[in-house]
Amino acid sequence: MKISEGEAREMLLDERFPRSSAYDPEWVLSNQMGPNALWLTESLCERMTLTPGMRVLDMGCGAAMSSIFLAKEYGVRVWANDLWISAEDNHKRIVEAGVEDLVTPVRAEAHSLLYERAFFDAVISVDSFHYYGTSDTYLGYFTNFLKPGAQIGIAIPGLIRDFEGDLPAYLTEKDENGHSFWDPKEHWSFHTADWWRNHWEHTDIVDVEYAAPMKDGWEVWLRFDDAVVAAAIPMAVHGPPNLTGNALRADHGEYLALVEIIARVKE
Repeated sequence: MKISEGEAREMLLDERFPRSSAYDPEWVLSNQMGPNALWLTESLCERMTLTPGMRVLDMGCGAAMSSIFLAKEYGVRVWANDLWISAEDNHKRIVEAGVEDLVTPVRAEAHSLLYERAFFDAVISVDSFHYYGTSDTYLGYFTNFLKPGAQIGIAIPGLIRDFEGDLPAYLTEKDENGHSFWDPKEHWSFHTADWWRNHWEHTDIVDVEYAAPMKDGWEVWLRFDDAVVAAAIPMAVHGPPNLTGNALRADHGEYLALVEIIARVKE
């Protein structure tokens, strides 16, 4: 790291996320693949009911930080499902964290899951659901693997409100590395909390219990991005990150947000 461990820890301290603050900052920064997975997981869990022994699917778990966190903090049994990171790589992290008896790594694409029907008590997904979950038919497919009454908690980058007219210039202008924040291939999957509420409720498959942007979510997102820049640690899978700080500062919470949705499968 370019900064000291103490400096990194200070940047990752947030009284809103006390459990996350106990984790090694270099480990968090080395395994990050988006806005702080531990912060988002902790925030979701405050609105969910997780008890030891529950079967939890961590969908799009990345480098399994959220899976390890769920096992350590709540004693749940976790299936750490990701496409980009191999099960072997995640298994090493899981063993090093001492939770191999609670976390099972799985490499599977979101539309080709092989779990038993009605297997899981809950699903948590951070930083990934918008990549595969926007189809009108996906929730019906996905909930095949959940028990009636199972909880679903999603935390993803999204929008405070829909754009009016053209995109703001600060989202598309290129930085000194030739990168722009907005990639049309993936960022048109950014939606508002109301969009997600309607997207799920009209299916009559789940009851949406909560859908809202995280309070000051753009600042939470920016604080972690600043820590990534200061530490100069590459992302776990993509190498040097496509940094978001300039866009987040320019936007200042006008459009960009972290969106949380909590729902329960109907009995």
